[in-house]
Amino acid sequence: MEGIEAYKINPPAIPSGSMYLFVTNSGVEYEVRFGRKQNNILAATIVFGVLNEEFDGDDAGEYVVVNRGEIYRVMATVTSVIQMYIQQHPRMISYEFTGENRQHEGDGMTVPTARTKFFLRYIPQIFGPKWKATLTGNTVTVLKRGGA
Repeated sequence: MEGIEAYKINPPAIPSGSMYLFVTNSGVEYEVRFGRKQNNILAATIVFGVLNEEFDGDDAGEYVVVNRGEIYRVMATVTSVIQMYIQQHPRMISYEFTGENRQHEGDGMTVPTARTKFFLRYIPQIFGPKWKATLTGNTVTVLKRGGA
């Protein structure tokens, strides 16, 4: 993301690893994880969320609302992490993200949540023109144009 500096990223111990960490200025620790799909090893899910114990509870992990005014810098960092992962895994053809719903947002399946819509806004900056995003219910799927 232009103009917004990413936080310092702690990449996995091996470059092809799947878990990246970073800490915000307010001390919130985030993880960004990539999970390979069982039915297609060239497809991955993206999950990111908070690791701090203070946010444990019913709305913990990737579903927590931190509200510390750092969301744009957090997304700049998530953008950088995804781009790092793409560079390490150039044969990947698909990524998927599903934003978990909060209690007042409905079922979190048929209608995109605020989190999914927010992530969707970043797709062009994250992936660029070689990728195409589709929204199905509450899931964003990003496919490489022309396949592998």
